[in-house]
Amino acid sequence: MNAGHSLPLLRLKETVCNQYDPYILIDQFTKIVHCDCDSFFASVEIRDNPALQGSPVAIGGSPNQRGVVATCNYEARKYGIHSAMPMHQAVKRCPNLHIIKPDIAKYRRVSRQINKIYQEYTKLIEPLSLDEAFLDVTLSQRCQGSATMIASEIRAEVSKNLGITISAGIAPNKFLAKIASDWNKPNGQFTITPGQVSQFIQKLPVHKIFGVGSVTAAKLHALGIKNCEDLQKWPLLELTNQFGRLGARLYELCRGIDNREVIPHRLRKSVSVETTYTNDLIQSRHCFIEVERLATQLFQRIEHAGVDQRVSQYWLKLRFSDFRTTTASEACSIINPAVFDKLLEKAMARSNQNIRLIGLGVKISDPLSTHQMPLFKD
Repeated sequence: MNAGHSLPLLRLKETVCNQYDPYILIDQFTKIVHCDCDSFFASVEIRDNPALQGSPVAIGGSPNQRGVVATCNYEARKYGIHSAMPMHQAVKRCPNLHIIKPDIAKYRRVSRQINKIYQEYTKLIEPLSLDEAFLDVTLSQRCQGSATMIASEIRAEVSKNLGITISAGIAPNKFLAKIASDWNKPNGQFTITPGQVSQFIQKLPVHKIFGVGSVTAAKLHALGIKNCEDLQKWPLLELTNQFGRLGARLYELCRGIDNREVIPHRLRKSVSVETTYTNDLIQSRHCFIEVERLATQLFQRIEHAGVDQRVSQYWLKLRFSDFRTTTASEACSIINPAVFDKLLEKAMARSNQNIRLIGLGVKISDPLSTHQMPLFKD
């Protein structure tokens, strides 16, 4: 069979109990819903202050203190404002922009409320962040088992009870569901049925594929690969030769193949803290004092997360006044704040520029792969 016209391999649940006779087993395609709140932080703030309705709103720091845009609503996006943009640039583009300082505790409360609504439909929920999650509704009996109707009902319930909107994507796997949730944003949904996968995926631009950033997309375009139909013509061996491990993933995703399951409890892989300074720090003792302060915050977070026995690596990040960023790391499984001092010296030696950002973090190992000494005493 020609690789460019092969049918996608879709994951099947092994068996599903028939609702009328539990002894009759049937095969069924996996049904995944990806729920993504629309401009979540901004939507919560506008809900709590209706006077902002219809106005451009950005959540983030002050433009006078090197703040950046965490998120913004669609009215602000019309001015070209986007996440991670320096707030002073956002204000230049939109002088009447309403800037609101983030209230993470409030957003977490709303996120938990949304999650409770999800739980009415399935227990297989994999949060990706405060504002998005995958739901496996294959075995759900709500809405006669229709994933499309379940998504519609969830969106209506969240809108009615919490006053914010959700966009949803429905598909046989996580990759396609996430793409579908972006198809009719904001406040919409899109379904890709198993029978529609092959036709849908062929015209999908390669930059929509998970893992394809601007550099990889440019390389694909240079090879004459614009969409998944083009990509399907490339043999697996040639893709792996061109892109390494990513090549095998591209080979699968361009055919709509994604066998990842919805995992309700994700393992934490890292803990970190960072600060962007209003005034650049001169490379001096002040930097070491800041590192000591940030390390105290970091260790508190590690202890709170309950991962103190699984720390495997320390790392430090510096961003200099010319916006260049460098990181330094070292394997370490015991409590040793002096490691960060060593990493700071190593990182500072790479530039004589002043410092605008310091970040500290630790990598967390798989609990089954290692047994480490505790980071904190009992």
